[in-house]
Amino acid sequence: MTTEITMEMIKELRSKTGVGISKCKEALEQSSGNLEEAVTFLRKAGIAQAVKKGDRETNEGAIAVFDGAERVAIVEVNSETDFVSQNERFQAFAKEMAEEIALGNPSDPASFLTQPSSKHAGMTIDEVRGTLVQSLGENIQISRLAIFEKKAGHSIGYYVHMGGKMAAVVDLQGAEDLQDLGKELAMQAVAADPAYLAPSDVPEDIKEGERAIIREQIKNKPPEIQEKIVEGKLNAYYEQACLTRQKYVKDPSMTIEKLLASKGDVEPVSFVRWQIGG
Repeated sequence: MTTEITMEMIKELRSKTGVGISKCKEALEQSSGNLEEAVTFLRKAGIAQAVKKGDRETNEGAIAVFDGAERVAIVEVNSETDFVSQNERFQAFAKEMAEEIALGNPSDPASFLTQPSSKHAGMTIDEVRGTLVQSLGENIQISRLAIFEKKAGHSIGYYVHMGGKMAAVVDLQGAEDLQDLGKELAMQAVAADPAYLAPSDVPEDIKEGERAIIREQIKNKPPEIQEKIVEGKLNAYYEQACLTRQKYVKDPSMTIEKLLASKGDVEPVSFVRWQIGG
């Protein structure tokens, strides 16, 4: 009698070994549904030599960006140690993952792992990842990704810093030939670490929280001037927290708003700024 291989069985084996879904199913089929025999089958095949590597913390890694024909993709790939994150194979894997994301347009890391690899026939992205885990001997995870679609009237710029320890991508609306300006803004984001694009993007609860802190700081000031002080200090917060309000790091005599104004009718519509583990 053939044992039915259920998705629950596959998930349990996958959680134990870190091996991809299709290989787990094959191992369970070969072992008639016996979990321990399936683990042994995978280990003999050299696929799961280090069971439970997936439980190890991954606080190092690299961020990679790929500029494709239809979209720009950014991905964070994590490892256990900085030593492995600087390995040539790991760096190449991170860049390959960014390219695969730009090609496949996945919605999140979980769905990306099930995507077929365009470079390794018959393997999913998760199986390619698992192969590298076995090769380098460390847990390797794809923790986050983002995609910027290329649209008419837009320019996308990006910047990767310190070999992938930090990176940013900025989408500009208003022209299709301003990638260099986009890169300037991405460099600004990496250097100045804005939390928001513009004051209008700051959530109301954050604004009210800042106002409450300021009011507590100035409660002994005359009531008639307190609100002016509050708004003044809130603007100072925007100058630190909002990309468009920040001073341009290459020329502090102007803000990013003024830099953009000097380039014509152009404005940033979205950005990400990542650093490893951040």
